[in-house]
Amino acid sequence: MHYTSQKKIIIVSNRLPITVTKSASGQLQLIHSSGGLSSGVGALFRGFDNAVWIGWPGIADEKIGDDKDKIIKLLAPYKFKPVFLTEHDLENFYYGFCNRIIWPLFHYFAKYVEYNEKEFKSFQKVNELFADAILSSAKQKDIIWIHDYHLMLTPSLIRKKLKDIAIGFFLHIPFPSYEVFRLLPRKKEILEGVLGSDLIGFHTYDYANYFLDSVRRINGIENSMGLIHDNDRMIKVDAYPMGINYDLFSESSEKRSVKNELIKINEKIGKLKLIISIDRLDYTKGILERLKAYELFLKNNAEFRKNIVMIMIVVPSRDRLKHYLNMKNDIERYVSRINGKYGTLTWMPVWYLYRSIPIDLLTALYNAADIALVTPLRDGMNLIAKEFIASKKDNLGVLIISEMAGASIETGETLIVNPNDINEVAKAIKEALIMNDADKIAVNTVIKKRLARHNVHKWGAEFLDDLRQIKQMQQHLKAKSLTEDIKNEMIKKYDAAKNVLFLLDYDGTLMPLKKRPELAAPDNKLIQLLKNLSGRKGNTVVIVSGRDKKIMEHWLGSLNLYLVAEHGALIKRKTGWEKSSNLSGKWKSVVLPVLEKYVDRTAGSFVEEKDFSLAWHYKNASPDMANLRAANMKSELFHIVNDFGLTILSGNKVIEIKNKFINKGTAALTFIKEKKWDMIIAAGDDVTDEDLFNVLPYSAYSIRIGFSSSKANYNLGSCKEFRTVLKEINR
Repeated sequence: MHYTSQKKIIIVSNRLPITVTKSASGQLQLIHSSGGLSSGVGALFRGFDNAVWIGWPGIADEKIGDDKDKIIKLLAPYKFKPVFLTEHDLENFYYGFCNRIIWPLFHYFAKYVEYNEKEFKSFQKVNELFADAILSSAKQKDIIWIHDYHLMLTPSLIRKKLKDIAIGFFLHIPFPSYEVFRLLPRKKEILEGVLGSDLIGFHTYDYANYFLDSVRRINGIENSMGLIHDNDRMIKVDAYPMGINYDLFSESSEKRSVKNELIKINEKIGKLKLIISIDRLDYTKGILERLKAYELFLKNNAEFRKNIVMIMIVVPSRDRLKHYLNMKNDIERYVSRINGKYGTLTWMPVWYLYRSIPIDLLTALYNAADIALVTPLRDGMNLIAKEFIASKKDNLGVLIISEMAGASIETGETLIVNPNDINEVAKAIKEALIMNDADKIAVNTVIKKRLARHNVHKWGAEFLDDLRQIKQMQQHLKAKSLTEDIKNEMIKKYDAAKNVLFLLDYDGTLMPLKKRPELAAPDNKLIQLLKNLSGRKGNTVVIVSGRDKKIMEHWLGSLNLYLVAEHGALIKRKTGWEKSSNLSGKWKSVVLPVLEKYVDRTAGSFVEEKDFSLAWHYKNASPDMANLRAANMKSELFHIVNDFGLTILSGNKVIEIKNKFINKGTAALTFIKEKKWDMIIAAGDDVTDEDLFNVLPYSAYSIRIGFSSSKANYNLGSCKEFRTVLKEINR
């Protein structure tokens, strides 16, 4: 793919796709890095006209000495920009927080997690180093694409400095379910860091949904159809299964160097059936379980002994960590056990290599193998599975893949197994060996077409296109933002006005939303602000709230204000409280038991009883359970509310039952019709305020707090911003 853009694309990852080494004589050399991120994103990067890749060059500061400038110059022709890290950074950031905490937890190996606050501090520090490196290269119009779990704090660090820049984040490992993620001590900070992005991508929809669930439960931020409204920004969360450089592998058998390797392999293998197992050294890969399944297969199928061989390649990785060293020893003991138990002088069932291998040998093995055994216990994607299928020119190989690998979703026609069930894996090996050629060809033809269509270039293009689209959506929303120009226009009009009507919601508009209603008492600054507004000659200030009369009287009754309680059921004027006509609360005796039943069934919820309405609050309840209960409650109340002439309002984590003919709009109209106002300012934050916006004259300034779709003319990000606007208008 050739990607032409006037905007610079800044790729950011923990490691650069090449590693700098330094010989004993002090000579600097460059070696290509291995791994799916490096090869996949590297293929994209080479197609970008205007790009830079920021990452660690693979060598610690202590080994660099005075050669930093040389390394910068050495990497510059490749459009690589290094971030230099010390041995202390690597130990605490990379080997510490990243690989002793995030990696095991995100792969559901909580028993391996070793939390250390010092390592989180190092994680913060290194993310700040990366943010500084990005900021030194980035301009507001550029595109930043940050990759993987090492840099989950970086998006928000960039966002604080460059508010409108396009930031994408892609997680290459699984994102765990909320029940697992909640074990992380710094979970909220991690989520806030990622939420600095405009587009957040995962390999599968499961991972994306787990992320959204954690954001909702931990940060209290709701989503709709994968879109998160976080203060003044819209963020998209979606699945983007990473593809491979399909042509590289599908055409590999035509390369002379690969053919030479293939000849060598066939000379060694002869007529033996070949199983390949290729993984980094990692406990998530299920290597020991794979060996146990292979041993069981040999035990149960004596006829295949001496007719089959497994080439197991384990690529060294993180062998400074004790779990990895222990696992390496366990793997080598088990290989010896199988070879000692079933091997002969002329045949060994397992050929084991602990090393990385060049691409030509890798693709030759793909071409030669009858079976690829890809059975991780948990894996974000696993590109080996896709590379194996793509490499099979004759379509005669069989992929056995773990259902715990993200790639299984795109290779569903092949043999899918539970990697923890060694009996199932052993049976799958036999099934693969006896499968007829027609079935192999049929399965692989379908999968190859899919892999060819959704290759790494398509993956990159879709992600970048969606990033562009979400920025356009943000700009559309910001078109309704209350800008400085509009604010100045309001000030000018306010200064000239002889009479001004303020129609202001309370919760979420003048005060932030709280877990319980009684906690949202006005602070001293708000009291003073309201005094100043109502004290100006010609001003009429009306607080239009869903609150009950008693609490509004207690909090605001001493001020020179008009109060509207229970969405318009009660209005306090100069002469006292007035009730709307034909209101009755007799229906509450029928509805209240229903709400109380749901309180008993939904921990954390409660009922707020008002004079002429009832509210069921579930902000403190488990979101999934509460949403289910809310749906059930509305269904149960449907016929009751119709019989009594009531309506059900769904607000922000609250369901309210009230008279259907009473709303904030009808209450506001009584004030709007009193006189010809020079200026009207109205504000609210949720669906109940839409009735208010709906009755306003065209000339009114209507403001929705938050960036949801609204009938209001303008949007503001928070009640704090709105209070600032009121203060500046009434300066």
